[in-house]
Amino acid sequence: MPQLIAIILLGLILLYVIVSNIRIVPQSQSFVIERLGAYKENWSTGLHIKVPFIERIASRVSLKERVVDFDPQPVITKDNVTMMIDTVVYFQITDPKLYTYGVENPLNAIENLTATTLRNIIGDLELDESLTSRDLINTKMRSILDEATDPWGIKVNRVELKNILPPKDIQDAMEKQMRAERERRESILRAEGQKRSSILIAEGEKVSQILEAEAYRDASIKRAEGEAEAILLVQKAYAQGLEVLLSKVPSDVVVPLKGLEALEKIADTPSSKLIIPSELQSLAGLATSAGEMLKK
Repeated sequence: MPQLIAIILLGLILLYVIVSNIRIVPQSQSFVIERLGAYKENWSTGLHIKVPFIERIASRVSLKERVVDFDPQPVITKDNVTMMIDTVVYFQITDPKLYTYGVENPLNAIENLTATTLRNIIGDLELDESLTSRDLINTKMRSILDEATDPWGIKVNRVELKNILPPKDIQDAMEKQMRAERERRESILRAEGQKRSSILIAEGEKVSQILEAEAYRDASIKRAEGEAEAILLVQKAYAQGLEVLLSKVPSDVVVPLKGLEALEKIADTPSSKLIIPSELQSLAGLATSAGEMLKK
């Protein structure tokens, strides 16, 4: 009986030892395994069994991309302006072995490396360049950090300048400068609008005057054409009357009639005195009868 109990206890202990040394590595993780204190291998995703009392899990490393937001760091520009800049670093562990044995406290090492790199880059730039060259600064920092952290099994994917905070007096000066620039642009736009409006008004007046002149010219042409047509019609009617008169009265009467017309024109002058010969008076009746014939 005691032997049976001992066997059962031994079996339970052996089962506990086996079960306790079974490990399941989750997705996006890697376990660093040491045997007797020395590095042995990396366990990837899946089921693994380690040798009891000989092997141990040195570290559990996440292979996911990490985001670290570092506290603002004081930096000095080339023109001796002190600013506070905080950065955000996106990195990923590519080699769990190098990450485990490469550097003590990798996050602290990345933070210090980021601060020194940022100071070196900003130190070569003036204030205005620092505020307008974020993409350039981000690219330089990512390249430098990625190269420096490669021996640690870390790949830096992105570096972003989260905030750039100049001193208060410089912020006030920048706000005044921006306000003045906006007012200058507003004045330019207003002046351009007034100029455009004046040009449009002048062009409208010019077109109006041209249209009025063309209308007056067309009216004058039409009036002149009407007067010419009326004169032609009068002359035509006069010619036709003479033809009728010549066909109905003797030809020797035409000359005295012409004389009567000349006397009529002379009689229209107020200062003229007209003495009509007796032979022309006898023709007046003839002219009257000729007029009545023309009306018929």
